[in-house]
Amino acid sequence: MEEHLLIGIAAVLILGVLAQWLAWRLRLPSILLLLIIGLVAGPVTGLLSPEAVLGELLFPLVSLAVAYILYEGGLSLSVKELREVGGVVFSLTSIGVVITWVLGAIAARFLLQLSWPIAILLTAVLVVTGPTVIGPLLRQIRPRGKTMAILKWEGILIDPIGAVLAVLVFEAILSEQLQQAPMLIAQGVLLTALIGVVVGLLAAGIVWLLLSRYWVPDQLHNGVSLLFVTLAFVVSDLLHPEAGLLAVTVMGFALANQRQVPVKQIEEFKKNVRELLIAGLFIILAARLSWTDFQAIVWWRGALFVLFLVLLVRPAAVFISTWRASLTVKEKVFLSWMAPRGIVAASVASLFALRLEEAGFAGSESLVALTFLVILATVLIYGLTAAPLANWLGLAEASPQGVLFMGAHPLTRELAELLQSHGFRVGLIDSNWRNHAAARMTGLKSYYGNALDESVLEAVDLAGIGRFLAMTSNDEANALSALHFAEVFGRSGAFQLQSSDSSDPSAEQSAPRHLHGRILFQPALTYAQLDELFAGGAQLKSTPITQEFTYADFKRQHPGTAVALCLIRKSGRLAIFTADGDLAPKTGDTLISLLARPEQQTIFEDGRKRKAAKAAAAAKTVF
Repeated sequence: MEEHLLIGIAAVLILGVLAQWLAWRLRLPSILLLLIIGLVAGPVTGLLSPEAVLGELLFPLVSLAVAYILYEGGLSLSVKELREVGGVVFSLTSIGVVITWVLGAIAARFLLQLSWPIAILLTAVLVVTGPTVIGPLLRQIRPRGKTMAILKWEGILIDPIGAVLAVLVFEAILSEQLQQAPMLIAQGVLLTALIGVVVGLLAAGIVWLLLSRYWVPDQLHNGVSLLFVTLAFVVSDLLHPEAGLLAVTVMGFALANQRQVPVKQIEEFKKNVRELLIAGLFIILAARLSWTDFQAIVWWRGALFVLFLVLLVRPAAVFISTWRASLTVKEKVFLSWMAPRGIVAASVASLFALRLEEAGFAGSESLVALTFLVILATVLIYGLTAAPLANWLGLAEASPQGVLFMGAHPLTRELAELLQSHGFRVGLIDSNWRNHAAARMTGLKSYYGNALDESVLEAVDLAGIGRFLAMTSNDEANALSALHFAEVFGRSGAFQLQSSDSSDPSAEQSAPRHLHGRILFQPALTYAQLDELFAGGAQLKSTPITQEFTYADFKRQHPGTAVALCLIRKSGRLAIFTADGDLAPKTGDTLISLLARPEQQTIFEDGRKRKAAKAAAAAKTVF
């Protein structure tokens, strides 16, 4: 029995991480692959049975996992964003919810032929979208304007709202007081809001007090945070069903927006935990389905119901909720085409269906299957079409190729201008006012301040940006900023210059690889050397690579005096030369390089000596 339990838990983790990795490689929504793998492992092959593995612990663990996910979502919410989009978010999570619920219930009653109680409960479950689905899609699309902030806030806030609504409708159905549902729901929402906000703020206040007084060692910050998240969730849920989801969201929001205690370490931990929880939850809930659940669905009716939700209900909810908002028609269209359902809908429907079956309600057996049908269909529809739609509307780019530079000194300014002339979006960040002003005077988009300052980060427009190049004289700032932007662009898109510490060749870039970005251009080339080259007359140049003038010809023409910086592929994609890379320019590409004067060869010779000394020191260490 213990072996089966171990195999089952291991299978969930392995399949979950594998699905997320494959989704990243195939550029597909991860939730789509998670659901497919869960269905294959469960109802298709029967290899995984969540009830057999977890038994009665299944739904308590699912509820707790959802709470942790929403807490992490709360940590990503910003007061500044709320000031800008708060009105729209409030309308979507109030008026929009009511419109979705009413129109959806009518469709479920007449298209799916469900009884009114089950139809009302089903669409109460389906009003939620959820950060578990929207978050990955937004990170992939990175839309411009206010749409990203609106969808992020809506996805996080609507989960507890939708869960509370579903619980209250469920209680009204069981008590057979459906005609009094509006009054019960109003009372329940007020009570839930009161309990959730008070307990969430209280838990956040205790955590803030403990951390601000240094009563908790650094290595226990995450553990103590998790302790109070769990406590806030359990206490709130005991006081009122599903109030815990709101409490943990409020707790995360309160901690993220105070300025006295840094919570970066906690945010990092929660992000990693979130990915594992999402993977496990979707596989478990999909695997517990059975073919008999789906046999209750009339498939053509289910397809019409999904199309009704996608093509009519969501657009109606968005356009009615935002008719007085300062949004463009394109932004409203994009908001209308982004409502995939997620883990809260799946978990709540699974729990309610079981209890309704025990109570003997007709039609309850189709509740879970219909919910998963909507989840699968909406994830597939929005996941495959949202990015092309955003590109077509001009709100995003399919594969952002722009560059954000840290450092606006003369070399980076000229490189940014050159890339901009080739059609790439560029931005610069610099804490030196003269450099910042000079960049603005040349028509470049520049931001003044520290690249790690939150106010600067919030001001930076990342639309169309896909890479970060840290090119300042401050090695520590380069490394820290590269680590930060690796979270945004991935480690493959975060670069920095080689460390300038030349006093000990064996110590060159001695920090572990995970503590710095990818090293720019070529080994042993530091900021000091680049600055010396540029100040001494080296020039940036764009060189088309043709059949008549190959890359080999270019190297022969500039022996030892050229630094290859960037490569504009024939397809229009931008590639950055790195110390550990092996880019091979081909016919049709354009090479951007820094061409030194002949008398500057000694600078390159110094770099080659440092590289050789480093290799020799490394060999001594090994042997």
